[in-house]
Amino acid sequence: MQSVRLFIGGEWRKTAETMPVHNPATGEVVASLAIAGRAELEDAVSAAAEGYRKWRNTPPAERARIMLKASALMRERMEQLARSITIENGKPLHEARLEVIRACEFFEWDAGEAVRLYGRVIPSAPGIRYIVLHEPVGPVAAFAPWNFPVSQPARKIAGAIAAGCSIILKSSEDTPSGAIHIARAFEDAGLPAGVLNLVYGVPSMISEYLIPRDEIRAVAFTGSTAVGKHLTGIAAKHMKPALMELGGHAPVIVCEDADPELAGRLSAIRKYRNAGQVCTSPTRFFVHERLFKRFKAAFAETAAKIRVGDGLDPETNMGPVAHERRVTALQDLVDNALACGARPEFGGARANRVGCFFAPTAMSEVPYEARVMREEPFGPIAAINPVASLDEAIERANSLPFGLAAYGFTHSAANADRLMNGLEAGNISINTLEASVAETPFGGVKDSGLGREGGAEGLHHYTIVKNISHKVAL
Repeated sequence: MQSVRLFIGGEWRKTAETMPVHNPATGEVVASLAIAGRAELEDAVSAAAEGYRKWRNTPPAERARIMLKASALMRERMEQLARSITIENGKPLHEARLEVIRACEFFEWDAGEAVRLYGRVIPSAPGIRYIVLHEPVGPVAAFAPWNFPVSQPARKIAGAIAAGCSIILKSSEDTPSGAIHIARAFEDAGLPAGVLNLVYGVPSMISEYLIPRDEIRAVAFTGSTAVGKHLTGIAAKHMKPALMELGGHAPVIVCEDADPELAGRLSAIRKYRNAGQVCTSPTRFFVHERLFKRFKAAFAETAAKIRVGDGLDPETNMGPVAHERRVTALQDLVDNALACGARPEFGGARANRVGCFFAPTAMSEVPYEARVMREEPFGPIAAINPVASLDEAIERANSLPFGLAAYGFTHSAANADRLMNGLEAGNISINTLEASVAETPFGGVKDSGLGREGGAEGLHHYTIVKNISHKVAL
């Protein structure tokens, strides 16, 4: 069992209060986590303010150099990083390795963006210049979830640091080691003290302490819609910009001209990645009625090959869900859907083994009043329904207040255009179930969030636009 410390002002700190970290596959306590109180948070705010004063004047090329070095160190330490992710989160080791690579790609992309954060000169009359600059907004309070313990903290750290901001990150208390590894890599890469600070503790206390502080100039959060709305309200009260990457309930539309076997296989593989605990996970499947049976058969055949087990076992394809309470919540969704008249296809209950395991599950012909059709399951549950037309599918897909990701399968240019124009989502993927990569902007619409991470747009939240009017004496 390891002792996980806070990282404040370049120092690793123990605290009197701690909490246990569990392995969801075994229930064992694997770490003791330091808990920040008000004194530690006050020190973190002071450290971030001082770090910002140094870092904002660091040349962008130097910021990029440190970011690239930290990324290289993380790649060298991949096996240690991946193992810690699997022990705390449960996902299979091969998925954990891919997450480390993805985190490194965020740092590497944003390092490049640091030197491309261009302003502009606006054409004007003789004797006057209008100049637009993008400057760092200041110290950032950021909050990252448990489902991607390295890549989610990396997205926020990368954008803030590349733009010239300092950051106080509260990562998940359930999966703390991922952010710890990032902080160690940046420490070893030579990041000045105070630029990156890492705290853990009672989420509500930390957010309600940090966000109102005058030193904090922006907020970034990934998590549930309910918590995101609450934090946005606090930020708005104190006039702080808020970047919110919130929940989804991603639809998949399989058009009449698509290959149902290919769509079914790809959908099953992606549905059960990270045990379905992905905000962009495909969950509501709207399949043209002529392809419905073939899609279901391919989906079920692929799912039947998934081996559920401890993520440290190289034969495992799907690990546990994060908590015992997730098992209970998933069972409630299944029971409700079946009571409403859904047809069970496979799974539908906790796996018969020690740990927080829920079997890969699919139901079909799920009534739209069932909770699982309206509430994000955030677990290995798929709801597969037939539709008579593309118009019906788009209407069903857009019927919820969420709009993070949406997917479609078609070989028709006309259908692809209708999907692109008709679906209400921040990220639309056609004939692929990859919602985002480092070089593309990522974020939602409606209740799924505000702002964008990644791509050329990813640094915008961490900057302010300064307009300068300079009259030249003639």
